[in-house]
Amino acid sequence: MNNAAVSHAGKPGRSLEEIGKSGRASVASLDEVRAVFETNVFGVIAVTQAMLPLLREAPAGRIVNVSSAAGSLTMNAEPTNPHRAMFGVVYSPSKTALNAITLAFALELESTRIKVNAACPGFTATDLNNFEGTRTVEQAAREPVRLALLDANGPTGTFSNEDGPLPW
Repeated sequence: MNNAAVSHAGKPGRSLEEIGKSGRASVASLDEVRAVFETNVFGVIAVTQAMLPLLREAPAGRIVNVSSAAGSLTMNAEPTNPHRAMFGVVYSPSKTALNAITLAFALELESTRIKVNAACPGFTATDLNNFEGTRTVEQAAREPVRLALLDANGPTGTFSNEDGPLPW
């Protein structure tokens, strides 16, 4: 389970509105973009590569990357999406990249017993969003746990939440 993520690398305690404004394409700090990608993208690649030898030996290896609907290009391109105003160049694109990495690992490993999927936990009250989220950690864990427990016939290369598939 790759669940490490940061929403920003700026001053702690900023409101979601401030984080959103500082992440706009025209003003975002490249240092902040790099720091977020270091954790949310490069960290996932490093951990997954390090664990692959053990996963290859497991009878039912599972890789679950905790992503976000914020990274869905399809959803954010939709003008009626109320959350698209938060799509900037920091957090959301890091989750878009994570989705691509999930698919890349799934394609490479599809001939093995390893399943690789991405899960969206929803807007969960954690430090990531100053505990402003509307879901509990227990609610957020449902889909990642389901994916971690897939049987041999379960899917690989998917992006979903507990309501079903999400568009990449």
